[in-house]
Amino acid sequence: MTDQPTGPARGGPLPGLLAPLARPSADHTPLLAHAGSRWLRWLPYVLALSALSSLLPSGINVLTHDYGLNTGLAAALAVAQTAPLLLAVSRPLPAWWMIGAADLLTSLLVLATGRDTSSPWPWPATSLVGYLLLMLPLALRERRRTLLSVWLATGAASLALSVLGLGGGFGSDNSVLAVALTGAVLVLGGALRERAEAQRLLAEQEHISEAERERRTLLEERARIARELHDVVAHHMSVIAVQAASAPYRITGVPAEAAEEFTAIAGTARDSLSEMRRLLGVLRSEESGAEKAPQPGVAQLAQLVETVGRAGVPAELAVPPELAEALPQAVNLSVYRIVQEALANVVRHAPGAEAWVSLALDGPALLVTVVNGAPPGRAESLEAAAEGTGHGLVGMRERVRLLDGKLDTGPLPDGGFKVAAVLPFDTPRETTA
Repeated sequence: MTDQPTGPARGGPLPGLLAPLARPSADHTPLLAHAGSRWLRWLPYVLALSALSSLLPSGINVLTHDYGLNTGLAAALAVAQTAPLLLAVSRPLPAWWMIGAADLLTSLLVLATGRDTSSPWPWPATSLVGYLLLMLPLALRERRRTLLSVWLATGAASLALSVLGLGGGFGSDNSVLAVALTGAVLVLGGALRERAEAQRLLAEQEHISEAERERRTLLEERARIARELHDVVAHHMSVIAVQAASAPYRITGVPAEAAEEFTAIAGTARDSLSEMRRLLGVLRSEESGAEKAPQPGVAQLAQLVETVGRAGVPAELAVPPELAEALPQAVNLSVYRIVQEALANVVRHAPGAEAWVSLALDGPALLVTVVNGAPPGRAESLEAAAEGTGHGLVGMRERVRLLDGKLDTGPLPDGGFKVAAVLPFDTPRETTA
Protein backbone atom coordinates (compact mmCIF):
# COMPACT_ATOMS: atom_id res chain seq x y z
CA MET A 1 0.00 0.00 0.00
CA THR A 2 1.40 3.37 -0.95
CA ASP A 3 0.87 6.48 1.09
CA GLN A 4 -1.14 9.32 -0.31
CA PRO A 5 0.46 12.76 -0.21
CA THR A 6 -0.90 14.92 2.56
CA GLY A 7 0.40 18.25 1.31
CA PRO A 8 3.64 20.06 2.05
CA ALA A 9 4.84 20.08 5.63
CA ARG A 10 4.94 23.42 7.38
CA GLY A 11 7.52 24.49 9.92
CA GLY A 12 10.45 22.38 8.70
CA PRO A 13 11.17 18.68 8.16
CA LEU A 14 10.82 17.58 11.80
CA PRO A 15 7.16 18.61 12.19
CA GLY A 16 6.50 16.99 8.81
CA LEU A 17 7.94 13.71 10.02
CA LEU A 18 6.15 13.79 13.37
CA ALA A 19 2.78 14.98 12.01
CA PRO A 20 1.56 11.43 11.12
CA LEU A 21 1.69 10.55 14.82
CA ALA A 22 -1.39 12.72 15.31
CA ARG A 23 -3.35 11.03 12.50
CA PRO A 24 -4.11 7.40 13.33
CA SER A 25 -5.63 5.06 10.80
CA ALA A 26 -9.36 5.48 10.27
CA ASP A 27 -9.74 1.70 10.22
CA HIS A 28 -10.61 0.57 13.75
CA THR A 29 -11.47 -3.00 12.78
CA PRO A 30 -9.74 -5.45 15.14
CA LEU A 31 -6.87 -7.39 13.62
CA LEU A 32 -7.96 -10.65 11.96
CA ALA A 33 -11.60 -9.58 12.31
CA HIS A 34 -12.33 -10.87 8.78
CA ALA A 35 -10.75 -14.28 9.30
CA GLY A 36 -12.96 -17.23 8.47
CA SER A 37 -12.32 -19.03 11.75
CA ARG A 38 -13.68 -17.72 15.04
CA TRP A 39 -10.52 -18.91 16.75
CA LEU A 40 -8.40 -16.71 14.48
CA ARG A 41 -10.66 -13.71 15.13
CA TRP A 42 -10.09 -14.05 18.87
CA LEU A 43 -6.37 -14.78 18.56
CA PRO A 44 -5.16 -11.11 18.83
CA TYR A 45 -7.09 -10.66 22.07
CA VAL A 46 -5.77 -13.93 23.46
CA LEU A 47 -2.20 -12.92 22.67
CA ALA A 48 -2.72 -9.45 24.17
CA LEU A 49 -4.16 -10.93 27.38
CA SER A 50 -1.31 -13.42 27.57
CA ALA A 51 1.25 -10.65 27.22
CA LEU A 52 -0.58 -8.54 29.81
CA SER A 53 -0.78 -11.35 32.36
CA SER A 54 2.93 -12.11 31.91
CA LEU A 55 4.41 -8.62 31.71
CA LEU A 56 2.34 -7.00 34.48
CA PRO A 57 3.66 -9.00 37.48
CA SER A 58 7.18 -9.25 36.07
CA GLY A 59 7.20 -5.50 35.41
CA ILE A 60 6.19 -4.74 38.99
CA ASN A 61 8.92 -7.05 40.27
CA VAL A 62 11.62 -5.55 38.04
CA LEU A 63 10.75 -1.93 38.84
CA THR A 64 10.59 -2.70 42.55
CA HIS A 65 13.70 -4.83 43.08
CA ASP A 66 16.01 -3.76 40.24
CA TYR A 67 15.22 -0.05 39.99
CA GLY A 68 14.24 0.80 43.56
CA LEU A 69 10.72 2.12 43.01
CA ASN A 70 8.09 1.61 45.71
CA THR A 71 5.52 -1.08 45.07
CA GLY A 72 2.51 1.18 44.50
CA LEU A 73 4.29 3.36 41.96
CA ALA A 74 5.80 0.33 40.26
CA ALA A 75 2.36 -1.27 39.95
CA ALA A 76 0.83 1.88 38.44
CA LEU A 77 3.65 2.19 35.92
CA ALA A 78 3.47 -1.49 35.00
CA VAL A 79 -0.27 -1.24 34.38
CA ALA A 80 0.24 1.87 32.21
CA GLN A 81 2.91 0.02 30.20
CA THR A 82 0.91 -3.18 29.57
CA ALA A 83 -2.85 -2.49 29.68
CA PRO A 84 -2.91 -0.52 26.37
CA LEU A 85 -1.82 -3.73 24.58
CA LEU A 86 -5.51 -4.68 24.55
CA LEU A 87 -6.34 -1.38 22.85
CA ALA A 88 -3.61 -2.04 20.27
CA VAL A 89 -5.73 -4.81 18.71
CA SER A 90 -7.95 -2.16 17.10
CA ARG A 91 -6.23 1.22 17.75
CA PRO A 92 -2.49 0.67 17.88
CA LEU A 93 -1.38 4.32 17.46
CA PRO A 94 -3.31 5.63 20.51
CA ALA A 95 -1.95 2.62 22.42
CA TRP A 96 1.56 3.66 21.35
CA TRP A 97 1.05 7.11 22.80
CA MET A 98 -0.04 5.60 26.14
CA ILE A 99 2.73 3.01 26.37
CA GLY A 100 5.37 5.43 25.07
CA ALA A 101 4.42 8.03 27.69
CA ALA A 102 4.45 5.37 30.43
CA ASP A 103 7.89 4.09 29.35
CA LEU A 104 9.26 7.64 29.23
CA LEU A 105 7.86 8.44 32.67
CA THR A 106 9.29 5.21 34.07
CA SER A 107 12.79 6.04 32.83
CA LEU A 108 12.61 9.57 34.23
CA LEU A 109 11.39 8.35 37.64
CA VAL A 110 14.14 5.76 37.79
CA LEU A 111 16.65 8.48 36.90
CA ALA A 112 15.20 10.75 39.58
CA THR A 113 15.71 8.17 42.32
CA GLY A 114 19.45 8.41 41.69
CA ARG A 115 19.96 4.77 42.57
CA ASP A 116 23.27 3.32 41.41
CA THR A 117 22.43 0.25 39.40
CA SER A 118 23.87 -1.85 36.61
CA SER A 119 20.41 -2.69 35.28
CA PRO A 120 19.60 -1.86 31.62
CA TRP A 121 19.03 1.82 30.89
CA PRO A 122 16.92 3.60 29.69
CA TRP A 123 14.74 0.59 28.82
CA PRO A 124 13.88 -1.90 31.58
CA ALA A 125 13.60 -5.40 30.14
CA THR A 126 9.84 -5.67 30.64
CA SER A 127 9.25 -2.23 29.16
CA LEU A 128 11.27 -3.12 26.06
CA VAL A 129 9.44 -6.43 25.55
CA GLY A 130 6.02 -4.76 25.84
CA TYR A 131 7.09 -1.96 23.49
CA LEU A 132 8.30 -4.46 20.86
CA LEU A 133 5.03 -6.40 21.12
CA LEU A 134 3.18 -3.13 20.46
CA MET A 135 5.20 -2.53 17.29
CA LEU A 136 3.68 -5.54 15.49
CA PRO A 137 -0.02 -4.45 15.49
CA LEU A 138 1.18 -0.91 14.81
CA ALA A 139 3.04 -2.05 11.69
CA LEU A 140 0.08 -4.16 10.55
CA ARG A 141 -2.31 -1.20 10.67
CA GLU A 142 -0.53 2.12 10.09
CA ARG A 143 1.07 3.65 6.98
CA ARG A 144 4.78 3.73 6.16
CA ARG A 145 5.11 7.38 7.08
CA THR A 146 3.55 6.78 10.47
CA LEU A 147 5.88 3.85 11.14
CA LEU A 148 8.89 5.97 10.21
CA SER A 149 7.70 8.70 12.59
CA VAL A 150 7.29 6.14 15.40
CA TRP A 151 10.79 4.84 14.83
CA LEU A 152 12.28 8.35 14.76
CA ALA A 153 10.42 9.31 17.93
CA THR A 154 11.65 6.15 19.64
CA GLY A 155 15.23 6.89 18.60
CA ALA A 156 15.06 10.51 19.70
CA ALA A 157 13.60 9.65 23.12
CA SER A 158 16.13 6.86 23.66
CA LEU A 159 19.02 9.14 22.72
CA ALA A 160 17.81 11.92 25.02
CA LEU A 161 17.37 9.53 27.96
CA SER A 162 20.74 7.98 27.29
CA VAL A 163 22.40 11.39 27.45
CA LEU A 164 20.57 12.24 30.67
CA GLY A 165 21.62 8.97 32.26
CA LEU A 166 25.34 9.27 31.56
CA GLY A 167 25.98 10.78 34.96
CA GLY A 168 23.55 8.62 36.83
CA GLY A 169 25.74 5.58 37.18
CA PHE A 170 23.69 3.36 34.86
CA GLY A 171 26.21 1.00 33.36
CA SER A 172 24.16 -0.90 30.72
CA ASP A 173 22.93 1.46 27.99
CA ASN A 174 20.46 -0.43 25.75
CA SER A 175 19.13 2.53 23.74
CA VAL A 176 20.82 1.41 20.51
CA LEU A 177 19.51 -2.13 20.95
CA ALA A 178 15.98 -0.83 21.58
CA VAL A 179 16.02 1.38 18.48
CA ALA A 180 17.41 -1.43 16.31
CA LEU A 181 14.86 -4.00 17.52
CA THR A 182 12.02 -1.50 17.13
CA GLY A 183 13.03 -0.81 13.54
CA ALA A 184 13.33 -4.54 12.76
CA VAL A 185 9.84 -5.31 14.08
CA LEU A 186 8.33 -2.34 12.22
CA VAL A 187 9.96 -3.43 8.95
CA LEU A 188 8.81 -7.03 9.41
CA GLY A 189 5.24 -6.06 10.28
CA GLY A 190 5.07 -3.52 7.44
CA ALA A 191 6.29 -6.14 4.97
CA LEU A 192 3.63 -8.59 6.17
CA ARG A 193 0.92 -5.92 5.83
CA GLU A 194 1.96 -4.94 2.31
CA ARG A 195 2.21 -8.59 1.26
CA ALA A 196 -1.31 -9.26 2.55
CA GLU A 197 -2.56 -6.14 0.76
CA ALA A 198 -0.90 -7.23 -2.49
CA GLN A 199 -2.50 -10.67 -2.19
CA ARG A 200 -5.90 -9.09 -1.57
CA LEU A 201 -5.58 -6.84 -4.61
CA LEU A 202 -4.41 -9.77 -6.72
CA ALA A 203 -7.38 -11.86 -5.61
CA GLU A 204 -9.74 -8.99 -6.45
CA GLN A 205 -8.14 -8.60 -9.88
CA GLU A 206 -8.43 -12.33 -10.55
CA HIS A 207 -12.09 -12.20 -9.55
CA ILE A 208 -12.68 -9.25 -11.86
CA SER A 209 -10.82 -11.00 -14.69
CA GLU A 210 -12.85 -14.17 -14.23
CA ALA A 211 -16.09 -12.19 -14.22
CA GLU A 212 -14.96 -10.35 -17.35
CA ARG A 213 -14.11 -13.63 -19.08
CA GLU A 214 -17.54 -15.02 -18.22
CA ARG A 215 -19.19 -11.83 -19.48
CA ARG A 216 -17.17 -11.90 -22.71
CA THR A 217 -18.05 -15.56 -23.27
CA LEU A 218 -21.72 -14.79 -22.74
CA LEU A 219 -21.65 -11.84 -25.15
CA GLU A 220 -19.81 -13.85 -27.79
CA GLU A 221 -22.33 -16.66 -27.49
CA ARG A 222 -25.25 -14.24 -27.77
CA ALA A 223 -23.68 -12.66 -30.83
CA ARG A 224 -23.21 -16.08 -32.43
CA ILE A 225 -26.83 -17.01 -31.73
CA ALA A 226 -27.98 -13.66 -33.14
CA ARG A 227 -25.99 -14.25 -36.33
CA GLU A 228 -27.63 -17.64 -36.76
CA LEU A 229 -31.13 -16.33 -36.08
CA HIS A 230 -30.54 -13.56 -38.61
CA ASP A 231 -30.96 -16.03 -41.45
CA VAL A 232 -34.18 -17.35 -39.93
CA VAL A 233 -35.72 -13.90 -39.57
CA ALA A 234 -34.32 -12.73 -42.93
CA HIS A 235 -36.06 -15.62 -44.65
CA HIS A 236 -39.42 -14.64 -43.16
CA MET A 237 -38.91 -10.99 -44.08
CA SER A 238 -37.98 -11.95 -47.63
CA VAL A 239 -41.16 -13.99 -47.94
CA ILE A 240 -43.20 -11.04 -46.66
CA ALA A 241 -41.56 -8.69 -49.15
CA VAL A 242 -42.10 -11.04 -52.11
CA GLN A 243 -45.72 -11.84 -51.18
CA ALA A 244 -46.59 -8.19 -50.63
CA ALA A 245 -44.94 -7.06 -53.86
CA SER A 246 -46.58 -9.79 -55.98
CA ALA A 247 -50.03 -9.70 -54.37
CA PRO A 248 -51.53 -7.13 -56.83
CA TYR A 249 -50.42 -9.34 -59.74
CA ARG A 250 -51.48 -12.68 -58.23
CA ILE A 251 -54.85 -11.54 -56.94
CA THR A 252 -57.41 -10.14 -59.38
CA GLY A 253 -59.59 -7.21 -58.54
CA VAL A 254 -57.34 -5.67 -55.89
CA PRO A 255 -58.43 -2.08 -55.17
CA ALA A 256 -55.91 0.66 -55.78
CA GLU A 257 -55.74 1.50 -52.07
CA ALA A 258 -54.95 -2.14 -51.23
CA ALA A 259 -52.29 -2.28 -53.97
CA GLU A 260 -50.63 0.80 -52.48
CA GLU A 261 -50.78 -0.83 -49.04
CA PHE A 262 -49.11 -3.99 -50.37
CA THR A 263 -46.40 -1.85 -51.97
CA ALA A 264 -45.80 -0.07 -48.65
CA ILE A 265 -45.57 -3.42 -46.85
CA ALA A 266 -43.05 -4.69 -49.38
CA GLY A 267 -40.97 -1.51 -49.01
CA THR A 268 -41.00 -1.78 -45.22
CA ALA A 269 -39.92 -5.42 -45.40
CA ARG A 270 -37.01 -4.53 -47.70
CA ASP A 271 -35.95 -1.71 -45.38
CA SER A 272 -36.07 -4.13 -42.45
CA LEU A 273 -33.85 -6.56 -44.35
CA SER A 274 -31.33 -3.79 -44.98
CA GLU A 275 -31.27 -2.85 -41.30
CA MET A 276 -30.82 -6.48 -40.33
CA ARG A 277 -27.83 -6.79 -42.63
CA ARG A 278 -26.25 -3.77 -40.92
CA LEU A 279 -26.96 -5.37 -37.56
CA LEU A 280 -25.34 -8.58 -38.69
CA GLY A 281 -22.25 -6.62 -39.74
CA VAL A 282 -21.99 -5.26 -36.20
CA LEU A 283 -22.40 -8.66 -34.59
CA ARG A 284 -19.96 -10.45 -36.87
CA SER A 285 -16.37 -10.15 -35.73
CA GLU A 286 -13.53 -9.45 -38.11
CA GLU A 287 -12.31 -13.04 -37.84
CA SER A 288 -15.67 -14.65 -38.60
CA GLY A 289 -16.80 -14.86 -42.16
CA ALA A 290 -20.31 -15.02 -43.45
CA GLU A 291 -22.10 -18.29 -42.83
CA LYS A 292 -22.96 -19.53 -46.29
CA ALA A 293 -24.18 -23.01 -45.35
CA PRO A 294 -27.92 -23.53 -44.70
CA GLN A 295 -28.91 -23.42 -41.05
CA PRO A 296 -29.23 -26.96 -39.62
CA GLY A 297 -32.24 -28.33 -37.83
CA VAL A 298 -33.91 -31.51 -36.60
CA ALA A 299 -33.56 -33.09 -40.05
CA GLN A 300 -29.76 -32.98 -39.69
CA LEU A 301 -29.66 -34.66 -36.25
CA ALA A 302 -29.17 -38.12 -37.76
CA GLN A 303 -26.06 -36.91 -39.58
CA LEU A 304 -24.81 -35.29 -36.36
CA VAL A 305 -25.28 -38.52 -34.40
CA GLU A 306 -23.43 -40.44 -37.09
CA THR A 307 -20.51 -38.00 -36.91
CA VAL A 308 -20.34 -38.33 -33.12
CA GLY A 309 -20.34 -42.11 -33.49
CA ARG A 310 -17.26 -41.91 -35.69
CA ALA A 311 -15.61 -39.86 -32.93
CA GLY A 312 -15.98 -42.78 -30.52
CA VAL A 313 -19.29 -41.96 -28.84
CA PRO A 314 -22.06 -44.36 -29.93
CA ALA A 315 -25.38 -42.50 -29.79
CA GLU A 316 -29.01 -43.40 -30.38
CA LEU A 317 -31.55 -40.93 -31.75
CA ALA A 318 -35.31 -40.97 -31.19
CA VAL A 319 -37.29 -38.33 -33.12
CA PRO A 320 -41.05 -38.40 -33.81
CA PRO A 321 -41.91 -38.52 -37.53
CA GLU A 322 -42.67 -35.24 -39.27
CA LEU A 323 -41.35 -33.29 -36.25
CA ALA A 324 -39.17 -30.98 -38.33
CA GLU A 325 -42.19 -29.63 -40.24
CA ALA A 326 -44.02 -28.91 -36.96
CA LEU A 327 -41.31 -26.67 -35.50
CA PRO A 328 -40.72 -22.98 -36.14
CA GLN A 329 -37.34 -22.30 -37.68
CA ALA A 330 -35.90 -20.67 -34.56
CA VAL A 331 -36.85 -23.68 -32.43
CA ASN A 332 -35.62 -26.04 -35.13
CA LEU A 333 -32.19 -24.38 -35.13
CA SER A 334 -32.01 -24.22 -31.33
CA VAL A 335 -32.77 -27.93 -31.00
CA TYR A 336 -29.91 -28.81 -33.31
CA ARG A 337 -27.45 -26.53 -31.49
CA ILE A 338 -28.44 -27.81 -28.04
CA VAL A 339 -27.97 -31.43 -29.11
CA GLN A 340 -24.72 -30.51 -30.85
CA GLU A 341 -23.30 -28.84 -27.73
CA ALA A 342 -24.43 -31.70 -25.47
CA LEU A 343 -22.84 -34.36 -27.67
CA ALA A 344 -19.68 -32.28 -27.99
CA ASN A 345 -19.41 -32.28 -24.20
CA VAL A 346 -19.77 -36.07 -24.20
CA VAL A 347 -16.98 -36.41 -26.74
CA ARG A 348 -14.79 -33.99 -24.76
CA HIS A 349 -15.41 -35.18 -21.19
CA ALA A 350 -16.66 -38.77 -21.51
CA PRO A 351 -15.01 -40.37 -24.57
CA GLY A 352 -16.34 -43.82 -25.31
CA ALA A 353 -19.54 -43.38 -23.31
CA GLU A 354 -22.92 -44.23 -24.84
CA ALA A 355 -25.36 -41.39 -25.46
CA TRP A 356 -29.11 -41.22 -26.07
CA VAL A 357 -30.85 -38.31 -27.80
CA SER A 358 -34.62 -38.04 -27.70
CA LEU A 359 -37.16 -35.45 -28.83
CA ALA A 360 -40.78 -35.56 -27.73
CA LEU A 361 -43.77 -33.26 -28.08
CA ASP A 362 -45.56 -32.30 -24.89
CA GLY A 363 -48.47 -30.08 -25.85
CA PRO A 364 -47.18 -26.71 -27.05
CA ALA A 365 -43.62 -27.60 -25.99
CA LEU A 366 -40.77 -29.78 -27.18
CA LEU A 367 -38.75 -31.92 -24.76
CA VAL A 368 -35.11 -32.34 -25.78
CA THR A 369 -33.08 -34.85 -23.76
CA VAL A 370 -29.45 -35.88 -24.15
CA VAL A 371 -28.17 -38.47 -21.67
CA ASN A 372 -24.83 -40.23 -21.60
CA GLY A 373 -23.51 -43.01 -19.44
CA ALA A 374 -20.22 -43.17 -17.61
CA PRO A 375 -17.17 -43.56 -19.86
CA PRO A 376 -15.46 -46.95 -19.87
CA GLY A 377 -13.10 -47.41 -16.95
CA ARG A 378 -14.36 -44.32 -15.16
CA ALA A 379 -17.06 -44.30 -12.52
CA GLU A 380 -16.79 -40.84 -10.94
CA SER A 381 -19.25 -38.05 -11.56
CA LEU A 382 -18.84 -35.81 -14.59
CA GLU A 383 -19.89 -32.71 -12.68
CA ALA A 384 -16.34 -31.38 -12.35
CA ALA A 385 -15.62 -31.97 -16.01
CA ALA A 386 -18.83 -30.27 -17.06
CA GLU A 387 -17.91 -27.20 -15.03
CA GLY A 388 -14.44 -27.01 -16.54
CA THR A 389 -15.12 -24.56 -19.38
CA GLY A 390 -18.84 -23.89 -19.26
CA HIS A 391 -18.96 -22.45 -22.78
CA GLY A 392 -21.26 -25.18 -24.11
CA LEU A 393 -23.65 -24.80 -21.20
CA VAL A 394 -23.64 -21.02 -21.67
CA GLY A 395 -24.80 -21.48 -25.28
CA MET A 396 -27.54 -23.89 -24.25
CA ARG A 397 -28.83 -21.58 -21.54
CA GLU A 398 -28.91 -18.60 -23.89
CA ARG A 399 -30.81 -20.48 -26.59
CA VAL A 400 -33.33 -21.80 -24.08
CA ARG A 401 -33.70 -18.34 -22.53
CA LEU A 402 -34.42 -16.76 -25.92
CA LEU A 403 -37.30 -19.21 -26.37
CA ASP A 404 -38.64 -18.75 -22.79
CA GLY A 405 -37.85 -22.38 -22.08
CA LYS A 406 -36.23 -24.31 -19.25
CA LEU A 407 -32.88 -26.11 -19.07
CA ASP A 408 -31.88 -28.79 -16.58
CA THR A 409 -28.31 -30.11 -16.53
CA GLY A 410 -26.48 -32.23 -14.00
CA PRO A 411 -24.61 -35.44 -13.22
CA LEU A 412 -26.33 -38.81 -12.83
CA PRO A 413 -25.77 -41.30 -9.99
CA ASP A 414 -24.11 -43.81 -12.33
CA GLY A 415 -21.45 -41.29 -13.42
CA GLY A 416 -23.23 -40.05 -16.51
CA PHE A 417 -24.64 -36.66 -17.36
CA LYS A 418 -28.03 -35.33 -18.43
CA VAL A 419 -29.12 -32.32 -20.47
CA ALA A 420 -32.87 -31.71 -20.63
CA ALA A 421 -34.50 -28.70 -22.30
CA VAL A 422 -38.14 -27.67 -22.57
CA LEU A 423 -38.76 -25.40 -25.57
CA PRO A 424 -42.26 -23.92 -25.92
CA PHE A 425 -43.55 -23.09 -29.40
CA ASP A 426 -46.79 -22.46 -31.27
CA THR A 427 -47.60 -25.35 -33.56
CA PRO A 428 -48.77 -24.25 -37.04
CA ARG A 429 -52.47 -24.81 -37.73
CA GLU A 430 -51.96 -27.30 -40.54
CA THR A 431 -50.05 -29.59 -38.19
CA THR A 432 -52.65 -29.58 -35.39
CA ALA A 433 -55.48 -31.03 -37.37
